[in-house]
Amino acid sequence: MINRRRAASLLAVSALFGGTGTAYAQTYPAKSIRWVVPYPAGGGSDFLARTIGQQLSTQAGQTVLVDNKPGGNTAIAAVDVARSPADGYTILSADNGTMVFNPALYSKLTYNPESDLVPVTLMGKFPMILVVGPGSDAKDARDFIAKAKARPGSVNYGSAGAGSPHHLAMELLKVHAGLHMVHIPYRGAAPALADLAGGQVPAMMVDLAAGAGFIKGGKIRALAVANPTRLPQLPDVPTFAELGFKNVEAAAQVGIVAPARTPADVVNALQKQVAAAINTPAVRQKLVDFGIEPVASTPQDYADLNRSEVARWHKLIRDQKISLD
Repeated sequence: MINRRRAASLLAVSALFGGTGTAYAQTYPAKSIRWVVPYPAGGGSDFLARTIGQQLSTQAGQTVLVDNKPGGNTAIAAVDVARSPADGYTILSADNGTMVFNPALYSKLTYNPESDLVPVTLMGKFPMILVVGPGSDAKDARDFIAKAKARPGSVNYGSAGAGSPHHLAMELLKVHAGLHMVHIPYRGAAPALADLAGGQVPAMMVDLAAGAGFIKGGKIRALAVANPTRLPQLPDVPTFAELGFKNVEAAAQVGIVAPARTPADVVNALQKQVAAAINTPAVRQKLVDFGIEPVASTPQDYADLNRSEVARWHKLIRDQKISLD
């Protein structure tokens, strides 16, 4: 009899908490959301968060506060969110660095992307493009690769920073094209692009959002895109696959994650709200115009993507002996 009573009590408690979670998700969001961005204001990740956040605020009738917390190759922001209450009201813009690269780049990391954070949705991709400065005599991507291959160790390339998607995209090309080039890391895409346009560095991989203005203005030239298909914004620029390098695909991928213990129904409620914001025609067009490929994935699809990216990029990082320690 005692066992039956205890079992009945446990069932009642379980039903109570299950019902409470569902009711909580049904009213979500019921207060303002703090959206942490691990980069300074004004960049692509910041633009993505503010554009979607504004629409999310309109839909949900709640304030979305964008909180820029740069530093530590996104680790400072990641730790902040991982230690926040797991209630859906603190979320993080997480890119490949946060979720994929950092565990391979650092021997000691202050957070674990698998155990401390839960994927909500992929928001957008920033496709990578091989670009050269005005002083380059390369006629096209094939010519650039041939010239770089003929001068091993004497051709430099810039990046938005060591361990950035831009850096690793060029390392990917180096591996598949058999190149030996010297990496010059910058503190962000803006100074790297300025030096590229000024002739201080001959080439780099840049995302479309950061490089579009320089390309349109004729300050730099786009030679190839690391995307499965040509970009609508650059219809005359071939993909690396067209040039025989089918494995040279790279993009900065930015999604939303939440603290690991956030209830699944709250994660799903947040995903639906964000997906609805992304799929609003005006928002999609604004993102495309900026150079972002809008995506609205499920939490599971985003988790699966991160796992597949780990398998691909960790091998490259190990093989190229890249470390940020």
